[in-house]
Amino acid sequence: MVSSSLVIDAVTARLDRFVQSIRSQSAEYGPDAELFLDAAVATLQGGKRLRARFAHAGWLAAAGESTTADPALWGLGAALEVFQSAALVHDDLIDNSDTRRGRPASHRALEAAHREAGWHGDAETFGRATAVLLGDLLVAWSDDLLEECLAGHPHAAPTRAEYARMRRDVTVGQMLDVTEESAWGVNPPASLIERALRVAALKSARYSVEQPILLGATLGGADGRLLTQLRAFGHPVGMAFQLRDDVLGVFGDPVVTGKPAGDDLREGKRTALIAIAREALTADARAHLDARIGDPDLSADEVARLQELIHETGAAARVEQMIADYSDAAVRALRDADLNETAARTLQGLAEAAITRSA
Repeated sequence: MVSSSLVIDAVTARLDRFVQSIRSQSAEYGPDAELFLDAAVATLQGGKRLRARFAHAGWLAAAGESTTADPALWGLGAALEVFQSAALVHDDLIDNSDTRRGRPASHRALEAAHREAGWHGDAETFGRATAVLLGDLLVAWSDDLLEECLAGHPHAAPTRAEYARMRRDVTVGQMLDVTEESAWGVNPPASLIERALRVAALKSARYSVEQPILLGATLGGADGRLLTQLRAFGHPVGMAFQLRDDVLGVFGDPVVTGKPAGDDLREGKRTALIAIAREALTADARAHLDARIGDPDLSADEVARLQELIHETGAAARVEQMIADYSDAAVRALRDADLNETAARTLQGLAEAAITRSA
């Protein structure tokens, strides 16, 4: 198994070079734009570089364990990390989240900067408006990095096409997530789990796991058969990854997750966990859950009562079983795939870390 620090260090170094290049070209923007650039750079700090590591594992599967790493791989990994930052900025804005990784979310940090500077107008409006543009800037940076690494590359066209699909999937998935928070009440209760899983696949599972693996493999020259095998592995890992996120969003320890306890309850997330719980509740209990979920002012006691209500339905246990089933499917897919030992062990280790994480 390849050391994760090797990938993290290489991708971080590529991001640092990119940021230095951006700053060297930005003097003409004036001093106020520095706040904007600093906010963008701040989103790139830290993190496990999980998507870049999955991309590297996909490349290993295609290129072979003894092949010298393609420099374009680190550019691809950096592009994926920047794209994730863009998605998180927009996600926090849409969800009205105050924190990210234990720090103020980007729109809140920009709001605070407005106040500290003593500028005129509404600070919250400024924070939200500039966060929209911040996410857009990060998407543009992600594309810049991708194009730089693919310039003259023999596998540029299929890699670019897969990346474009990833961008579309995430955007549509985010829209469906927003829609579900409004449309769930007019849809048949039996359809809510299927709808929640569709959102999970498009918004997170694909771009977090499946598509980074496919992108790395495509960059490494994978044929159609190998891509099919890697997709059969990446999809269930991605779904288990997102279901774990759903559990943490309701039951996670805020000290570990960096977000308030029960944050998904305050944000009104209609996840598979919530859909399963609703199906098992009595009519009165379901009405109570529906009335309280999505209230940003839920107290800690109210969150605790909703957590207990959801737990008593057996929904958490059922989601844990779904995670186990997806994990088993990934194990079978990995066993049946034609992979070199290094790639197989790397993918297995990354999958275990993604599924069993607590943050």
